Amino acid sequence: MAVAHRGAISFGMVHIPVGLYTATQDNDIHFNQLCKEDGSRVKYKKVCSGCGKEIGNGDIVKGFEYEKGKYVTVTDEDFEKAKSEKDRTIHILHFTEMQNIRPIYYDKTYHALPEHGGDKAFELLRRAMKDENKVAIAKTVMGTKEKLLALVPTDTGILIETLFFAEEVKEAPKEPAHPEIKDAELSMAKTLIGAMVHPFQPEQYRDEYKAKLWEVINKKIQGKEIVAPAENIQVNVIDIMEALKQSLARVQAHE
Repeated sequence: MAVAHRGAISFGMVHIPVGLYTATQDNDIHFNQLCKEDGSRVKYKKVCSGCGKEIGNGDIVKGFEYEKGKYVTVTDEDFEKAKSEKDRTIHILHFTEMQNIRPIYYDKTYHALPEHGGDKAFELLRRAMKDENKVAIAKTVMGTKEKLLALVPTDTGILIETLFFAEEVKEAPKEPAHPEIKDAELSMAKTLIGAMVHPFQPEQYRDEYKAKLWEVINKKIQGKEIVAPAENIQVNVIDIMEALKQSLARVQAHE
């Protein structure tokens, strides 16, 4: 697996060389765009607006428009020259409890692995954070952007989560209504939740829709007819208490 980013975790006066490796992968089914009339692939061409010629990726550079129609080009070398050693460092700002980070701030996950000479300091940081039940908030520059990070200790290593900055997070367009809830309804809902509590075991879950989509694709390849499954009509809940009781009975019957 190729390293996505190299740097050093700065923990006080301690520097821990690490490499970051992506922790997730794309398993989606990907489709090409085709012409509806003859089924040929639709292709997109990059064309210079000045000379009209088609150009490849190797002929493209980044440009910043500082006035209307006027650009200054910035190369990859320029981006690197803008980075100081501090920018490349994963600089720990402070520590906090994980529950203080709202889930909406999480973006992408990386595995952090110590590089040559960093094993003991890495393990010391991991163990100390794990024992104290703390995560670290840090900053670094990855690519051409500064990133806010959360360093999360696990039983075997450290995960690094990139976080959105506050100005990147959109709040809900409006707050949902908070109608009055009866004590009996709340108690029954809590009982139902308690009956459905199980450990999170990710290996138990599968992308069921993707399996159905593969089935549709294979049938199409074989020229077979596709039949849509029967609709499961959901009835609006009129009596919440009765619905909770029936749900609890169904859960208990499957235990």
